[in-house]
Amino acid sequence: MRRPSYTPRALRKSQAIRAAAWAVVAAGVAAPLVRRRMRLPKPAVLATAAAAPVAVCVALPRTRARDVATCALQMWAYLAAYEMPHDDPQALHARVRIDYPVAVDRAIGLGVPPTLRLQRLLRPPGQTRAIEKLLVWTHWLWFLVPHAATAYVLVRERERFGRAAATTYAVFDLGAVVYWLLPTAPPWYAAERGRLGDQSTPPVRRMMVEYGEQFWKHRWGPLYSVLGGNPLAAMPSLHFATSVNAAHLLAESGPIEGAIGWTYALTLGLALVYLGEHYVADLLAGLALTEGVRALAPRVGPRLERAARAVQALEARAHA
Repeated sequence: MRRPSYTPRALRKSQAIRAAAWAVVAAGVAAPLVRRRMRLPKPAVLATAAAAPVAVCVALPRTRARDVATCALQMWAYLAAYEMPHDDPQALHARVRIDYPVAVDRAIGLGVPPTLRLQRLLRPPGQTRAIEKLLVWTHWLWFLVPHAATAYVLVRERERFGRAAATTYAVFDLGAVVYWLLPTAPPWYAAERGRLGDQSTPPVRRMMVEYGEQFWKHRWGPLYSVLGGNPLAAMPSLHFATSVNAAHLLAESGPIEGAIGWTYALTLGLALVYLGEHYVADLLAGLALTEGVRALAPRVGPRLERAARAVQALEARAHA
């Protein structure tokens, strides 16, 4: 079969499209890195970072490696959006909501927030039991779980990957929007400011920090500074929301995968409340977010497919 021939002009156009796409990718990677030093406007940084995943789909032909790169660039944009509200800690602390999730959890716990009820079972501070260490590790493993579930779909059932990635990262992105509009404090923060607890209960222990300092030692400080870029982003719980979505994705692959996914999600939910990282209200909001995204996916999907076809057409011209 003869390969089609292309004119030099067409080849130059293809090269120009690829070069422009790579320039957008480079700008999307660089903008979050230099935004503070160069005092870049936040909307410009977010728009540039958000364009990078689309641009890489034009710059490279579709392969599994490109799918992974697209997801990584999407998360890079999400991390920028997640951290930005905390660029000015004083302004964020002035806006943060503390009391409404406490009130909701008091109602759920029949007068005592579930975090306090659970932590009454603990030993004195400094004595972290094996079950608590397990729950802390469940919490830390979350940084891998949503992406691992999406990658599993990519490897095993690539035809489902588009929808799997779209729901996973839509949950992340919509959660980041709420973090900007409604910054909400977690239980440990409320306890530090005397807004959670009563005379009959001890203050909330933050066991993730206690055990982190014991396990990671001098490495804990730098590690936490990277992972805890915005401590006032508790509502909704994206830990729980994305883990529930991961459980759905794995359940669609098979009963064993589903059992693993749901066991992890439910264990994480217990850990988040027990460790003082989230309220039950945060978990319920995260659950509602995930189920809402999944319910709307069939309606929104056709519109996204039209946008995807436009990107694919540009990709075809870039690789003619």
